[in-house]
Amino acid sequence: AAAGTILDISGDANQAKILTKDGEAIQGNNPTFGLGVDPADERFNPFELVEGRWASGGRQVVIDLNTADKYGFHVGERVQVAGEGPVRTYTLTGIARFGDVASLGGATIALFDVPTARKVLDKTGFDAVAVAGREGVDTQKLIDSIRTAIPVSAQVRTGAEQAAEDGEGVGEFVTFIRYFLLAFGGIALFVGAFVIFNTLSITVAQRTKELATLRTLGASRRQVLRSVVLEGFVLGIVASAIGLALGVLLAKGLTALFGALNLEMPQADMVFRWRTVVVAMLTGTIVTLVASVWPAVRATRIAPISAVREGGMIVKKPSRKTLVFGLLVTGLSVFGLVYGTLGEGVSTAGRVLGIGLGALGTFVGLAAIAPRLVRPLARVVGLPAARLGGAAGRLAQENAVRNPGRTASTAAALMIGLTLVSFVAVFGKALLESDEKALEKQLAASHVISSQSGWDTVPVGAGRIAGAAPGVQVASAIRGDRAQKVGAGEVDVSGVDPKTIAAAYNFEWVEGSRESLATLARGDAIVREGEGHVGDTLRLMTPAGKQLEAHVRGVYRKHGDLDQLLGQVVLSQATFDAKFPRPGDLLTLVQADSTTGLGRALAAFPDAKLQTGEEFISNRTAWLNDVMSLFYVLLALSVIVSLFGMVNTLVLAVFERTRELGMLRAVGMTRRQARRMIRQESVITALIGAALGLPLGVGLAALVTQSLSKYGVSFSLPVGTLVVFTVVAIVAGMLAAIAPARRASRLN
Repeated sequence: AAAGTILDISGDANQAKILTKDGEAIQGNNPTFGLGVDPADERFNPFELVEGRWASGGRQVVIDLNTADKYGFHVGERVQVAGEGPVRTYTLTGIARFGDVASLGGATIALFDVPTARKVLDKTGFDAVAVAGREGVDTQKLIDSIRTAIPVSAQVRTGAEQAAEDGEGVGEFVTFIRYFLLAFGGIALFVGAFVIFNTLSITVAQRTKELATLRTLGASRRQVLRSVVLEGFVLGIVASAIGLALGVLLAKGLTALFGALNLEMPQADMVFRWRTVVVAMLTGTIVTLVASVWPAVRATRIAPISAVREGGMIVKKPSRKTLVFGLLVTGLSVFGLVYGTLGEGVSTAGRVLGIGLGALGTFVGLAAIAPRLVRPLARVVGLPAARLGGAAGRLAQENAVRNPGRTASTAAALMIGLTLVSFVAVFGKALLESDEKALEKQLAASHVISSQSGWDTVPVGAGRIAGAAPGVQVASAIRGDRAQKVGAGEVDVSGVDPKTIAAAYNFEWVEGSRESLATLARGDAIVREGEGHVGDTLRLMTPAGKQLEAHVRGVYRKHGDLDQLLGQVVLSQATFDAKFPRPGDLLTLVQADSTTGLGRALAAFPDAKLQTGEEFISNRTAWLNDVMSLFYVLLALSVIVSLFGMVNTLVLAVFERTRELGMLRAVGMTRRQARRMIRQESVITALIGAALGLPLGVGLAALVTQSLSKYGVSFSLPVGTLVVFTVVAIVAGMLAAIAPARRASRLN
């Protein structure tokens, strides 16, 4: 058996928009497929009917289950679909799903029979022919016999080979997502290590008498070491088990987050492997054990005589060795960062190692130096509390510097999170402004017509109708596709109208001039700088399997490297239409007096999106804001972990200062003053973290931005955003102080 299908979902060749009942095209950041299947032989059909029957004939359609549920479509209703042309109305005969996949994310699928799919998509032939051999026929013999009956340009693969190739791209994407999320998990664990280290250090210090008593009773240093490490081991196992359970809930939360950002991904049933359990438990336990080693070593140094000492715990001054270590690590790490970002001729692996290890080492080095910085920083950030908070504020400032090591390690956890979010803010703003400037330099039109998604093509009829609309001076459509450059990789190819494009797009010529555009009508080409020189001969292979040869008559300058409205190769629309399959317009640049006439003219094309130049630039760069928002949400995990660390430290500090707090209450401190003192101490600690983290994040972003300056990225400081992050640090300090402050105020 053999059946031809229209089932290619590897590119944008099979795009068909389903309209809502209100006539709006269903479109987000997800594909909108129009596909064709042969209902006569279901063995080759990857879709499964949930309700109704398969489409048959030119006026019937089947849609996917997710779209039907989400937009309230039912079998027997009328559904509007826009393919390569105006909207057409079809009868919904069935609802289907793709295999046993619960959801295809935000993708929509309109299924027709094969002849109808050809008309909707303006295609000829098939995307693929599925074949099943007779029982007992050798696979290789079947392949050989098929090859004799098909064109040389066609390929024959077994089902397993095709599945492997189809899954390769998906596998790469899933691997990227996995490592992307694991990176944030690693950051949270790194911050968690500071919290564990600080908590165990405090508890060991508070158990000085207990541990000293054990030493007087004969406990060896090794036994003390073993007891503290074992404590860390038990904590690691219990916390990892709880974290594993919370991770499942977090995965569902992230799925909802992706959906909210219009980045919804396909969903099957949840997969929970033993490997996940083993890796999670081992990672959490090992991180806890590593963080507990130094507190355990410190516990072995407690002298037995400490068992009979009276008074508070002894606070050691920051060690000179620790300072030297911190300065050395910080210096080497800064060198690694500079080498990785600004070094010439450095390999990709060298840059990644330099930046990654440099950033990690900088955090460790600053954490080691931080105890020396606590006192001067506390004087500055604690000044408002001391001046305005009365006696409670002055005590809070003094408490913050009483144990510099403890305050530094608590602030260091928050420092890491604030460093990363400030880096994202500064670097993201630099990319955003550079992208906006590049688009402003290119655009010479008052309006832009694109697809609703911004990356699909719009039928060429939309651009023609826009050109005839009242009040329009110029309407210049830009076709778009990709082609294989002979002897090189793939390139983006644009098809333009040589007569009108110069009035809508700002060319800066490296070679040639505006007169070079006139040569496009003869079949010649212009190219972006870096793609060739005047006089070169271009040889391209288009997706239609046609060869294209053109002489370069001009070279135009690219505006930055982020967003280009024209491809690397620019042809005339006539040449483009003759060589590329199903030509469509990526953009139409319009110079018009108003949007009214244009809006009416485009009513027949629901996927056509009309925007002013400013709106187009804003929407075109909106993805950067979405990505930054995603980073903020994921980095918030590290801030939350540091929040737990601050709560831990304050609770233990309140417990440690029970007698002192009771004495303050005895000499007249009110409950409100006690709460205020703890709260302001927490805020001062948080602001120390901000004072360390924000400048470090800005510095890292400045380094990376400078390394990308040759690509048109320029440094820009988002002062407002950094102020917001400072406020976030203050709020984090206040939240962390709620339970400890209440506990302090209740002391008798």
